[in-house]
Amino acid sequence: MQAHVSNFDFSNRHIVVTHADRFMGPAICQTLTDFGATVTADTAALDNPDDARQLITSAGHIDALVINLAVAAPQTLAHEVDEDEWQHVFTAMVNPLPHLCGAVLPQMIDRQSGKILLMGSAAALRGINRSSSYCAARGAQISYIQSVGVEVARHNIQVNAIAQNFVDNETYFPQSVQDNPAFQKRLKAEVPLGRLVSKNEDAMLAAYLCSDAANCFVGQIFPMCGGWVAR
Repeated sequence: MQAHVSNFDFSNRHIVVTHADRFMGPAICQTLTDFGATVTADTAALDNPDDARQLITSAGHIDALVINLAVAAPQTLAHEVDEDEWQHVFTAMVNPLPHLCGAVLPQMIDRQSGKILLMGSAAALRGINRSSSYCAARGAQISYIQSVGVEVARHNIQVNAIAQNFVDNETYFPQSVQDNPAFQKRLKAEVPLGRLVSKNEDAMLAAYLCSDAANCFVGQIFPMCGGWVAR
């Protein structure tokens, strides 16, 4: 079934994007703006609960919240992960979730409409060597989204996530990495698609999930990784 063009007219919608200067933030902000949305591109770390609540309060009416959170993935053996590393990844990528959702959901419930989209990681769906703390945090994100999605679906609020890997972005795949012959060899060996998913392809899926064309999805996790999780 084709989505009507009007579903992608965001001219009357206000969308908040977190960590807008990293991970998929720049591409998503540009795509949503191109579709006519008013975008609040927030760049705060959000590691303080008050920061998350203040963002939602100051933003006012929010039609969609794109929770885009990123931190460099530690490369530590599981038995060497210390408390500082564990707390760091969870503080950056998990702790903001209940504060952001807790602040935005009341207004969405009052209106009986809204979208929350997490830009997550396929690391939650397939193990990665020497990344136990990172994978655990990404997994916690996914579980949270699934639970909240089921809870608020009756209020016509759609809460979903994109679980991505091997997507072109400066945070995890900067140009210096992409140009490395060893990475190119790995890409061909591990990713059935044989290339990185483009920023535009990923951002278009995000826009779709923020649109009225996606009103039927409840707590869904959409892998976006060129088939990496299917191997």
